[in-house]
Amino acid sequence: MEVMIRAVCLEDLDRITEIEAICFPAAEAATRESFQERIAAFPESFLVAEIDGIIIGFINGCSTNSSVIYDELFHSTEGHIVDGKNLAVFGLDVIPEYRKQGVASKLMKQFIQVARNNGKENVILTCKERLVHYYESFGFENNGISNSTHGGSKWFDMTLVL
Repeated sequence: MEVMIRAVCLEDLDRITEIEAICFPAAEAATRESFQERIAAFPESFLVAEIDGIIIGFINGCSTNSSVIYDELFHSTEGHIVDGKNLAVFGLDVIPEYRKQGVASKLMKQFIQVARNNGKENVILTCKERLVHYYESFGFENNGISNSTHGGSKWFDMTLVL
């Protein structure tokens, strides 16, 4: 199984939207319109994973000077600051058939490299409690319960210092 990681393009929009709906509950999932705006605003930090030309996962996020993800970042690209010191992860999605095969890890490692290549100081994300240990395996530190209430869920703030 050869997984290729590449930059997103607008032609990926429908497949990305489909994968998001599979991976996240409706209250947390980004919309097609939101993805369209993200692709236009920060394609440099929007990566897809594919096998034989079929997208099986993706990771995306914006640059910000905020040390944590706040809910408005999910809903508008206006918070994206091109030269922001932090790169935020909005979502790391892999369809169920390809989970636990290293796809998410490849996406995260490439995303972290994008952050380094662009001179970012940190990579930040929020995650549910069950995923704290997973992100710690990449070197993220758990900063405790987030103020984010995105989708009505309880989140934890995580930071990877680069």
